[in-house]
Amino acid sequence: MSGLMLLGAGGQLGREVAALAGERGLALTALDHAGLDIADAAAIERVIGAMKPDVVINAAAYTAVDRAESEPELANAINAKAPGDIAAACARHGAALIHISTDYVFDGTRTGAYVESDSIAPLGVYGASKAAGESAVRAALPAHLILRTSWVYGAYGANFLKTMLRLARERDRLTVVADQHGCPTATRDIAEAILVAAQAFRAGTAVPGTYHFAGTGATSWHGFASEIVAQAARHTGRRPEVAAITTADYPTPARRPANSELSSELFAERFGYRAAPWQQRTAEVVDRLLAEN
Repeated sequence: MSGLMLLGAGGQLGREVAALAGERGLALTALDHAGLDIADAAAIERVIGAMKPDVVINAAAYTAVDRAESEPELANAINAKAPGDIAAACARHGAALIHISTDYVFDGTRTGAYVESDSIAPLGVYGASKAAGESAVRAALPAHLILRTSWVYGAYGANFLKTMLRLARERDRLTVVADQHGCPTATRDIAEAILVAAQAFRAGTAVPGTYHFAGTGATSWHGFASEIVAQAARHTGRRPEVAAITTADYPTPARRPANSELSSELFAERFGYRAAPWQQRTAEVVDRLLAEN
């Protein structure tokens, strides 16, 4: 058997990849946690060995950033060890691997957008576990593409946009951090980038390595929330106040990078695809979610 294999098919990104592949009529084997527990190295070997995909897409991850501070062993099992096991199985069975990583490998002290060659310095357990996963993939498999993305949102699963929509219905005033900056990235765009890269691997034209891929344009969490509320108001007529606060006003167990902006120029240059402006995708996702309700 050949084709694409998707791990983490039950997550917000995995569901988007599966949906887009279905629209395109692509042969995709989609496995959620019940289909393959990526913490089980023997199961990874068995499944990849049996199915022999051309390209494996690893969208599975431990993403509870704050909870990772108190669950480091679990975070590392999923984010650090498992990617290495997946990459090693891919190497043994002739598959390429597209592995999703994060802006949280950086400490946020850079001025301007991060590029792929910038030094990593994660601030917490989650970022460190993802950085270790990247290293494990690089060590095990030359035919890999690590895709770092940021501030992920979409129609599926739980994410910041959906939380803001809920709070905008419930409250007249929202308080949102304004001193952390980054690039909101729609799952639809990430899914498209993944499938573009997968096709390049299958065609023999992919340049392996580490890439950044994020929504076009940058903002703060406060700016993102304000746009979500403004777009929702077109449907609901409600427009609660969105008040700006600082990171210090909203302490969390895990430290966040103050600057998460990623430059996606290298991916655009080598693969010919760039994400839409984040405001455009935000409007589309809000329209989709509110039209369903």
